Amino acid sequence: MKLYGSYTSPYVRHCRIALMQSGLDWEMVELDIHASKNPGTPTLRIPYLEDGGLKLTDSTPIVKYVREKSGTAFIPDIGDLDRYCLANTLLDAAINLFLLQRSGLDVSENAYARRQQARIELILAELDSAPLPESGTLNDADLRVAIAVAWGVFRERFSIEAFSNLQQLLEIADQDAAFAATAPPAA
Repeated sequence: MKLYGSYTSPYVRHCRIALMQSGLDWEMVELDIHASKNPGTPTLRIPYLEDGGLKLTDSTPIVKYVREKSGTAFIPDIGDLDRYCLANTLLDAAINLFLLQRSGLDVSENAYARRQQARIELILAELDSAPLPESGTLNDADLRVAIAVAWGVFRERFSIEAFSNLQQLLEIADQDAAFAATAPPAA
């Protein structure tokens, strides 16, 4: 099984965590999606996974596939699934702003960018209101939220200074060996 992606991608990070926890045989193939003329995926983004003839092109089905292949359930609770999806929307908005700024757009002067920033702040507040997991009991919703928050802080996309539960969630997640091992490399 091969996972294609970068070590700084939050979506790849979740796949790596699931694979590390699975006990399955796999390898990471580092890929710079922006530098590759043919990255091997129709979405032109990472991660993607190949397992024999199976090719998955999004982190959610990859994590679901890995969990189920290793005998673990993937987010059976609807409330947890909603938090997982909120974290995805948080990441999408923050990554959009990150890439727009990298391309030279003044995001403060753009209506779309201002809407993305408002979305980020509202989602952070909503995610901060969720109950905290016990140490050692992180499910995939908890992981996706922690990964999204850690990426936003790492890329300086937002602050969690006003969100004490999100700060505590990162402290809890940092105690998980796979979460700690997959932290993005220091610049």
